Amino acid sequence: MKTLLRLLLKSQHQRKRSEPAQTEKGMTLVELLVGAIMAFLIITPMLGFVVDMLNTDRREQVKSNTEQDLQAAVDFIAQDLSQAIYIYDNKAINVGTATNPAIRNQLPENGNPNRIPILVFWKRQQIKNSVPINPTVTAKPNTCDANPGQCNDTYVLSLVAYYQFKDNDVTWCQPLGGTCPTRIARYEIRDGVKNPSTLAYYPVAETTTGQRKDPAFNEKFDPSKPTQNVTEVGELLNTQSTATKPEVLVNYIDNSTVNVPAPPDCKTTLGVIDPPAPAPALTQTDLLTADRSTNSFYACVDTSKNIARVTIRGNSLRRLQADANYDANKSAYFPTATVQVQGIGAVGK
Repeated sequence: MKTLLRLLLKSQHQRKRSEPAQTEKGMTLVELLVGAIMAFLIITPMLGFVVDMLNTDRREQVKSNTEQDLQAAVDFIAQDLSQAIYIYDNKAINVGTATNPAIRNQLPENGNPNRIPILVFWKRQQIKNSVPINPTVTAKPNTCDANPGQCNDTYVLSLVAYYQFKDNDVTWCQPLGGTCPTRIARYEIRDGVKNPSTLAYYPVAETTTGQRKDPAFNEKFDPSKPTQNVTEVGELLNTQSTATKPEVLVNYIDNSTVNVPAPPDCKTTLGVIDPPAPAPALTQTDLLTADRSTNSFYACVDTSKNIARVTIRGNSLRRLQADANYDANKSAYFPTATVQVQGIGAVGK
């Protein structure tokens, strides 16, 4: 019996050793195709999710940047307006009367329909360390910094104008294509430092550029007659005048013209009280200065109280795409900033 078992086991072992080794199988084309389809079905939604997250993050980033830019702009305007002694309303800028014509033709960019004055006012501009205390000493306005203690600060009048620029300048229109965004630019035309003893301007050789009268400043201007002699009109295009050198305050202001929000009623927001009869009642046209097609930068002004309420609406989507018109359903991407300021009203207040 034992011998028979040994023979059977030996025979079975030899048969297994004599059989050829089995070849290992690979993946068939069908299996590869099924695997590729499964990977596609899994990876494609994930890629779409990642791309959507990146786009959302980018939109939120430009939205945040636009909000910060607008806030910085209104803060700057508020600081500027706080020194205002006279603010022009729309009637003074663009409408006028028979006895007081509009001042539009006395401002920079007169006749340019794509550069619109929105906020115009006179302010007291401080010129630090510019007037010698004792006119007999060697210190002159241009040497005051080198002679500490020998000079005082002084104040001069400045005409400030904020404009909405709507021209398609490629420098400010990125990405290219579609309707370019608008931008806000600032002009300042300033008087020069005068000798307190003679009330005459210091000679050019004794002053720096910032201490000299701008060529477009009109020495005949009288604050009691604010619509007359506003500027030296013939000097507005003088290459030495700041009237030819606007400073851009902020870009990517909305340039949409369809379904844009309307400005509020200026009489309500400012609490304007109509003058007693027989003087005519004030209207929205008198108080509101705006580009009436976009309403993205406007000012409500009550000249009698020296108050201005300024509103700016940006367009953050325009930083990413050319076709970014206003959409009420995406109003968060069209942030708005508003500031209301009352000027000092008069010198010394």
